[in-house]
Amino acid sequence: MNRDEKEATVKEISSELESAGAIFAVDYRGISVPQAAELRSKLRDSDASFSVVKNRLAKRATDGTDAAAALDEHLVGPTALTFVRGDAVVAAKTISDFIKANDVLAYKGGLMDGAVLAPDQFNAIAKLPGVETLRGQLVGLAASPLSGVVRTLNQLLAGLAQQLGQVAEQGLVSGEAPAAEAEAETTSETEDEADQTPEEGGDDADAGAGDEKED
Repeated sequence: MNRDEKEATVKEISSELESAGAIFAVDYRGISVPQAAELRSKLRDSDASFSVVKNRLAKRATDGTDAAAALDEHLVGPTALTFVRGDAVVAAKTISDFIKANDVLAYKGGLMDGAVLAPDQFNAIAKLPGVETLRGQLVGLAASPLSGVVRTLNQLLAGLAQQLGQVAEQGLVSGEAPAAEAEAETTSETEDEADQTPEEGGDDADAGAGDEKED
């Protein structure tokens, strides 16, 4: 590889680094040419590419970028970089399934959304459902009969809340009578007491006076 070819390779890797949302470094020892072609084909489904790189040129491409801290330590020995522009979860799952099925490749390290992605984290995201799978599940949930039940319950609760609000405005949920009604009842009781007391006292006085005259 002459100087011009090296410069072109560095520029190509730099371009891939800039456009990728996630980058996975793997040890490709043991993989055959047909297996590599198979993996490349599967990774295209998540808009990802699998490229064997020369470590020294890859380090030149990462120099001065955020990818340097995440990748440079892994750019030793046989290294291939997966540049993911689509769904990183699907790409990770593709690589993980390929490793299990063929007993080749080994994830070294990488980064996702600008953050370092350790092997245990890579294995964790490889177990997650992809974005399209999640969308399908949400669509299925929205179309299920349960969604109709939820909507109906929400409508009932909204109606109940409105009715309670109206009742509260009328003062019927405090356990106390409205102020005007309570005042009227108090006034009526006071008048009754006032009417009854003089009459009862007068009857007794008249009765006593009559007895004395008769004597």
